[in-house]
Amino acid sequence: MTTDAVGRDQEAVSKFVESFAAQLVEAGMQRMPARIFAALLSSDSGTLTAAELGEQLQVSPAAVSGGVRYLAQQHMVAREREPGSRRERYRVHSNQWYEALTNREAVIKRWEGALRDGVSSLGADTPAGRRMAETLAFFEFVDGEIAAMMERWRVHRDELFGRD
Repeated sequence: MTTDAVGRDQEAVSKFVESFAAQLVEAGMQRMPARIFAALLSSDSGTLTAAELGEQLQVSPAAVSGGVRYLAQQHMVAREREPGSRRERYRVHSNQWYEALTNREAVIKRWEGALRDGVSSLGADTPAGRRMAETLAFFEFVDGEIAAMMERWRVHRDELFGRD
């Protein structure tokens, strides 16, 4: 058994990374970003360089770069410069799911606007307009539920882990 600096079985960590990444892929995430995210999540510091990710995942720097770009666009990781270096570190924050959902909330708001325009353009009394109005009502409902759920999460998280 090969262990890391804190005594963890590296093979067990690798199995976790691949298993969790497979779950993310099954849910619709691209494979490389899923593997990168799982690797970052499983690191004690929550940060790794491109070289460290490439070595751990046995992939090229280009694969890491593309995967990190996707994760950054989804607000699931942040890029940080190492002080005094040109190297970047990639960080997963403890609130990455909150950030990802908040980003989705902005998308839902844009969809609501487009659907309102669609209802107006097609006419609320037409079959297509009624279908769009129902879709709009669904997204308005989901938007309200996400906001309320995120507030409940903040309270629950503070109770479990204390304030940051």
